[in-house]
Amino acid sequence: MQIIGAKDRFHLESDWLSAYWLFSFDRYYDPNNLSFGPLCVFNHDTVAGGGGFPTHPHREMEIVTYVLDGELAHKDSTGGRGSIHASEVQRMTAGTGIAHSELNASDTKPVRLLQMWVLPERSGLTPSYEQKQFTAEQRTGRLLPIASGGDSGEAVKIHQDVTFYVSRLQPGDRIAHELKPGRRVFFYVIEGEVTLNGETLSTGDQARIADATKLDLAASAMSEIILIDLPSGRVVSE
Repeated sequence: MQIIGAKDRFHLESDWLSAYWLFSFDRYYDPNNLSFGPLCVFNHDTVAGGGGFPTHPHREMEIVTYVLDGELAHKDSTGGRGSIHASEVQRMTAGTGIAHSELNASDTKPVRLLQMWVLPERSGLTPSYEQKQFTAEQRTGRLLPIASGGDSGEAVKIHQDVTFYVSRLQPGDRIAHELKPGRRVFFYVIEGEVTLNGETLSTGDQARIADATKLDLAASAMSEIILIDLPSGRVVSE
């Protein structure tokens, strides 16, 4: 298990964006930190009121956006538009190509979000969106699947053998996650403090796990976490 502390995240600060990039992204490049299995982007962003990402293109990527606080407005080149609210997840299949914008829907309040990219199981997919609202109650004291390539009725569907789980843990809560053979886990503390197989992690800390069969989590404070169950390889079919 590799633990990377919050202080070791790449941090970008501008007049409208405070971003923590956990993998090489945009102007941050580290040849030793390109991906973990098919997960190649994990960004923890705070966008100030009135700010946002203007129209930009994507292709051949599964993009999962999870809003923590506030509201994110989006528009795309197919004519689609809408908003992602707190505790809501959106999956965008970029596929053969799409252009979109992501803007804070408020002129005054910040929006906090996680955006994560995974390589798709195959190229040439038709661009598409799926979105679903969840509640704090649904994720309290359990691992709630919010996006998955498997058979999970609660989650939005992604085109890769990956499952994203979120959880809200109260002090004293304990949960476990078993890893099947050939699986790995990316774990991130959005807020709070937990122990993971006896190791203490706090806000902004991450763990990359490729050598365990079971994960035991215990919260020592009110905590929000995300756990991503991944295949060991990059797993992309041409």
